[in-house]
Amino acid sequence: MAGHGRTVRRAVRRAVGLGLAAALLASGCAVPGASDTTMRDIQRTLDGRAAAVLGHDESSYLAALDPGAPALRATERREFRNLADVPLRSWEYRLSQVKRQGARAVAEAELRYRIDGYDTVPVTASRTLELAEREGRWYITADRASKQGAQHLWQQGDVEVVRGKRSLVLGVGQDTARLRALAADADRAVPAVSDAWPAPWARRVVILVPASLNAMGGLLGAPAAGYRGIAAVTTGETGATGTVPADRVIVNPEAYGALGDFGRGIVLTHEAAHVATRGYTSAATPMWLSEGFADWAAYRGTDRSAGQTAPELQRAVVRGDVPAALPSDEDFAFGDDGDRLARAYEGGWLACELIAARWGEKKLTSFYRAVGAGKHREAAVEKAMADVLGTTREDFTVRWREYLRERLDG
Repeated sequence: MAGHGRTVRRAVRRAVGLGLAAALLASGCAVPGASDTTMRDIQRTLDGRAAAVLGHDESSYLAALDPGAPALRATERREFRNLADVPLRSWEYRLSQVKRQGARAVAEAELRYRIDGYDTVPVTASRTLELAEREGRWYITADRASKQGAQHLWQQGDVEVVRGKRSLVLGVGQDTARLRALAADADRAVPAVSDAWPAPWARRVVILVPASLNAMGGLLGAPAAGYRGIAAVTTGETGATGTVPADRVIVNPEAYGALGDFGRGIVLTHEAAHVATRGYTSAATPMWLSEGFADWAAYRGTDRSAGQTAPELQRAVVRGDVPAALPSDEDFAFGDDGDRLARAYEGGWLACELIAARWGEKKLTSFYRAVGAGKHREAAVEKAMADVLGTTREDFTVRWREYLRERLDG
């Protein structure tokens, strides 16, 4: 594990992969190109489709599709069956725009769904729907992700569902025993995060396991090559809990499968920490803090030495190359310089460990929340350091550099 730090601790803090939609037009607002009647009629078609999903009614689900589109109907039938075992609490479509030309229309909608027992807020995905009117009724002729968005897991194959005590694992093309082992890993990660992060959070996670690295890229709406060697990522928007879409942990079956027991535990605890802190993370939160805290929560209580946890940074410190400043967001970017990425994660981890060691764990979580409550990055960090830690950024950076030497140059 010590030699693979940069390949197992990558997490996506911003919204990726699930096609998170822009703000919807308020109900009742005029939509160019479509009358109120058209909007109502198309919404009625979508409402019937949503009810069919929740009612496991395949014939009613297919009834919303154009009878003259056999390829679409075959695809939708397959996806409907793939979705059958997913425990849904809600499923709905919200129209935001309709452009009509005669008996044809193109609608922009937001699909919103919740998994029963796990999602307190919906997952959202923007969809572009093409429709045709026949004898006063609108039928769907095409349904695709808007703006080159991501796939859903059920579009990749039959979804197998495994329930843990604190987790729900949804997999495609995976051995059942592997999914159960992953649920057990997640069940151990959740209480570890709760112990490190006492603020309220769901204390449960939903994990998606696609069949391959390429399939993982499909779920994220991004080139798969960018995630090679990355064991898992967390999707979801930052912001107040209850106002933004639910999180998903997406596992790379190839990289995750190559890890040992310790590495798998670190990965899932790191990702669960992102789920826990998401509601307190904002644009003001620097990545050294969000990623550093997730690593701190993951390694907290383990017997790993600083050198084992931060091997790349240790090598730099030993040769006298102590970083002059805390890692920037750019240091966490994907690229060819894997050592730089590793040092960024390791530097963030040691910054959070320094706060926990010098000021206490409660101060660390208070500092995290205080930074996330700010509006502007530099001002938020400066204010939180003054109000919570009683120091300045400059003084903290000096302390951090000294801490690196103390922990790593031994």
